[in-house]
Amino acid sequence: MADQLKSAFTRHAGAAPGARTLHEWLKSQVADGSLAVGARLPSTRALALDLGVSRTTVTAAYEQLAAEGYLETAPGSRARVAAGAAQRSRARSMPAAAQQHGRPRLSSYGQRVDALASALPPAAGDGGPAPIDFLYGALAFDDFPTLAWRRAYNRAIVQRQSSLSYDAPEGEPALRMALQGYLRRARGLVCSADQIVVVQGSQQAIDLCARVLVDPGETVLMEEPCYLMARRVFEAQGACLQEMAVDEQGLDTSALAGRQARLAYVTPSHQFPLGGVLPIGRRQQLLAWARATGAWILEDDYDGEFRYGLRPIDALQSIDEVGCVIHVGTFSKALSPQMRMGYLVLPPSLVPVFREARRLADRHAPRLDQLVLAALIEDGSYERHVRAARRRNEGRRAALLQALERHLPGAVQVEGSASGLHVVAWVPAVHQRDEIALVRLARERGVGVRPISPLYAAGDAHRRQSCAGLVLGYASLQPQAIEQGVRRLAGVVRDGQKKGGAFEAPPCRR
Repeated sequence: MADQLKSAFTRHAGAAPGARTLHEWLKSQVADGSLAVGARLPSTRALALDLGVSRTTVTAAYEQLAAEGYLETAPGSRARVAAGAAQRSRARSMPAAAQQHGRPRLSSYGQRVDALASALPPAAGDGGPAPIDFLYGALAFDDFPTLAWRRAYNRAIVQRQSSLSYDAPEGEPALRMALQGYLRRARGLVCSADQIVVVQGSQQAIDLCARVLVDPGETVLMEEPCYLMARRVFEAQGACLQEMAVDEQGLDTSALAGRQARLAYVTPSHQFPLGGVLPIGRRQQLLAWARATGAWILEDDYDGEFRYGLRPIDALQSIDEVGCVIHVGTFSKALSPQMRMGYLVLPPSLVPVFREARRLADRHAPRLDQLVLAALIEDGSYERHVRAARRRNEGRRAALLQALERHLPGAVQVEGSASGLHVVAWVPAVHQRDEIALVRLARERGVGVRPISPLYAAGDAHRRQSCAGLVLGYASLQPQAIEQGVRRLAGVVRDGQKKGGAFEAPPCRR
């Protein structure tokens, strides 16, 4: 046996091996049946002598194999191949299709998530970043306050702690205290620090609300069109979703009469994606409906800090007198979506259960990032950054509007430009059925744009335009790129008009 192993291994490894190489090779011999179940291996002394390695090297390889269950060892006897070792090795090397016995058995939640993934339409325009990409939700790298963040980070990381342990699920007290003051100044919110729960972005906040407040089969009202990832969360939870029409002022609250629901998801400060701002009369009507029906209102304040020409609109929560509004905020639009940091402002009655749900989800948000954010808010750096970012994005917005007017005069209708970090551009010359073709042709010319149709869950039922619509984000682009991108997009639209408004989409690339 020792001579056979020596000959085979010399061909495999060449020079004298280390313990890891020997371990991997012996395991492969078990996997392909060269070492049968029950076969005895040479002693560590004999194999070390034959291979020209130290006995320690062989011992280490044998011990690792024994720990993994490939060998059986006993004092005074030679190691032998363990029963079942070959089967485990073959199972691991088998193709995934051969190991799978039909479809995986999933929970009802898993089945709903699987169905959502299977039902996703082809991601037109999402084949990776385009050279000029009007991707909404993306920010310019140079806008991040790198120097201020680094200074605060360096101070935070050297702060001595008694131990490295898990923290409170609701977040660092310093950040929640800083947020309390900031939200009062910037968004008109009146709350205590105890009502704030720090989360990993608004997406986790929405997911926690769905899990804690909504049972499968219960009704959730959604704006139409709406933020698709919020809709997916409630669909995965098994909620019964009802679409609510929006107009240029946001949610049409007159349609609430007679409706019963567990929760209503709204974006009152800047309706996503159309940009309407819910006026005070409709806000009062929405709150009155929630009081009368016992429903919760989930207010997604995803970019409320970015309003141009006027101060930001106060949050809906600021006029809630009975505690039916759950306010969701995020740092994704002001700092970076890669940070995954946001917060919930909860009615006092919901704080205990959300803290515990937060603990079960992932314990707590990263402590160091929370301390850095708290420091930036406390010393005013964050608010200075937001003001600077607002000025830069106002310049980008102006560049986009001017470019659309210059290159597509009278050919587009812009909606939602008063605030936020994106606009919707309706293109009357392009029929709705050609929207995806327009997006793909634009990408062929190096311009990334996104169609609005996937944001309408009910198709045309609540859609006010029959033409193509594009959601154009501008916060990650410089004015020169915006100008060039709109010029290319205009060329695509003109080419379609020359063909009588018919667009022929190129094959979808994989």
